Amino acid sequence: MQISDRNKSQKVIHMEDLYLQKTVEHNDLVTSVAKMDKVPLKFFELAVSCLNTENTPENNTVFLSKKTLFSFFKAEDNDKHARFKKALTTLHRQSIFEVQEVNTKGKLNFKIISPISSSEWNDYNDVVAIKFTEDIMPYLIDLKRNFTQYLITDIMELNSKYSIILYKWFSMNYNQYDTYKDTSKRTKNQINQMKNPYIDIQELRKMTNTVSEYDRIFDFEKNILKTALEEINKHTHFSITYDKIKTGRSISGIQFYIDKKVAKNSLPYKENDSEYIKDKVQQEQEQQELFNKAVQNKYTTILGENLLIGFRDMQDVTKMANLQKQVYPLYDELKKLRGMNGVKDHVSYVANHKNGAESQLQNIVKYLKRSIEQYLQIVKIQNID
Repeated sequence: MQISDRNKSQKVIHMEDLYLQKTVEHNDLVTSVAKMDKVPLKFFELAVSCLNTENTPENNTVFLSKKTLFSFFKAEDNDKHARFKKALTTLHRQSIFEVQEVNTKGKLNFKIISPISSSEWNDYNDVVAIKFTEDIMPYLIDLKRNFTQYLITDIMELNSKYSIILYKWFSMNYNQYDTYKDTSKRTKNQINQMKNPYIDIQELRKMTNTVSEYDRIFDFEKNILKTALEEINKHTHFSITYDKIKTGRSISGIQFYIDKKVAKNSLPYKENDSEYIKDKVQQEQEQQELFNKAVQNKYTTILGENLLIGFRDMQDVTKMANLQKQVYPLYDELKKLRGMNGVKDHVSYVANHKNGAESQLQNIVKYLKRSIEQYLQIVKIQNID
């Protein structure tokens, strides 16, 4: 398609539009192995954000301005045009996705997909045309289920391909959690796994395309995991922590914990959506109700007496609501097994053994939740014996 002859109804994406743009991809693409460097990967994500997810664009082509590209990549130097051409050339020549799918018989199918068919621009206007391949389109358009959406402006701030890959994976898991958390379509354990996903270390290496790199877990953690999470925690609406899970003496997997920051970076493309606004109001009301219950809950008094929470904590609506929702039901479970004194003894034990756990205590809800979950496992085993 000639740029000058493009359909006039086709919107050219400018920088101000990106704050309203969502990137939507099938989960199989999110979990695929992206064999490309950071810049081509960001280029692809930017192009995907220009798609109208409900309608296939003519010739599978999207249009965006050169100024948008330069702003997105923060390219202001005199060499930006050459670097732009180099990034597109790399995207065409070297970039592929290795997609793994489960067929109707439960067997694995493997695909290698080149994402971009052609790119076109000229010297006399600001428009760049990017055409997707036919093979990639089913993973990007008219998705009814098993898809992930996120803000392209979050991707804009990430400077490592590992940050981008993991950010998309965290988005996929959190989106699933957000979908099912208030329904009965999944068990509590399944919902918890969506918000706090575990991944086998070999699967994580495969997804980040580091199977043959950073053989020592120390090097992998330093160069991939910590660097990526530092960027994600700084620049996106997620706050991620993790634990290394051992099998014997070896690290067999990573347990992630996903929290969402209070809407500093909300999803602007939803702000005028009546359903989104209604849901947001309902969530705020539910959180306030949880807070009110927590303030009056006997377990709050016990935690306060043991100096595990203080006055400022009790003024924190989100923190108290999370205690009421995530921790106190587990205390109820312990109370049924060991009585109120059993709960008091457990909380006292946690308080007396908190030295050395200062960094973990910064997220008191997570710390208390993990403590009671571990203790409940012990209690249940003792009851069986």
